Amino acid sequence: MQPFQCTCGNLLFFNSTQCVKCGNQVGMCPGCWSVVAPTKQHDGRLRCPRNDCGMWLAPCHNYVVEKVCNQYVDAEHSGADALCESCAMTVLIPDLTITENRQRWRELENAKRRVLYTVRKLGYPLQPGNTNIVLSFTFEADVFTRVQTGHSAGRITISLREADTVEREKTRVQFGEPQRTLVGHFRHELGHYIWDRLVSGRDENRFREWFGDERSPTYEEALARHHSQGPVGNWQGSFISAYATMHPWEDFAETFGAYLDMVSVIHTAQRFDLVQYPLPSLDKMLKEYQRIGLIANEWNRDMGLLDLVPEIFSPRVVEKMKYVDSLRQR
Repeated sequence: MQPFQCTCGNLLFFNSTQCVKCGNQVGMCPGCWSVVAPTKQHDGRLRCPRNDCGMWLAPCHNYVVEKVCNQYVDAEHSGADALCESCAMTVLIPDLTITENRQRWRELENAKRRVLYTVRKLGYPLQPGNTNIVLSFTFEADVFTRVQTGHSAGRITISLREADTVEREKTRVQFGEPQRTLVGHFRHELGHYIWDRLVSGRDENRFREWFGDERSPTYEEALARHHSQGPVGNWQGSFISAYATMHPWEDFAETFGAYLDMVSVIHTAQRFDLVQYPLPSLDKMLKEYQRIGLIANEWNRDMGLLDLVPEIFSPRVVEKMKYVDSLRQR
């Protein structure tokens, strides 16, 4: 993720709501997709200060009332108390009368905005277009039944347990996952949405060359087998993760998530001048990602933290990532 700049010259970051130097209120402008400190006009209206944008802005309702967002809306084309594009995609939030739910909701929205920003920058579709698949999110707490994180026909459900650091770590250890984060959940589930948008009914034959036939075994059969037998042996030679071995749909979603991981880290490294040149091909990006990963992993180990880049990028995994990249390019 790139840093941004306040009108006073101070650095701003993706989730910034106030400049720590000058005190200006700041947020994400939907016109230029930059975190800015809007210029207040004589009539009280707010305008993006960037010369290449200049959009009239109003704070998202969740920015003003709920303190869970830092995005603005287009004031000329939005009504009062409007939600930003990201918040409007959330169709169900947890019960806010429960104190800890507000903080967990905030963490979910922060992670969702970050991932949507990357997906949008890469050019993957977030709007229905000529399909009936509408991207939306529900954030649900366990009440009468245990909520399962997942995706169905554009609807992404994230269990509120995932915003509980202790519960998430317990699950990570239980399932032997090298990483389990809110950002990771959104990247994975958006992979299922992208499959529905760009592969289903459009590119299934090419998909099956690399990921296998999603029709046989059925998803239910594959899930039962995975729970009873675990991942296939020597999975590292063909899959990005153990969970990816479960079914071609999960293989695609896991690969898509790893692709977004890589692009995000490379983009941040470029913005902080750790990568000094453009990376036009996926092969070059992977090479640089692995170099950065080796360094970052050692830094994390110095601090007793988990590896930043735990994956092994075998030749077959690289080809799968190239397929994911080709969907964006097409």
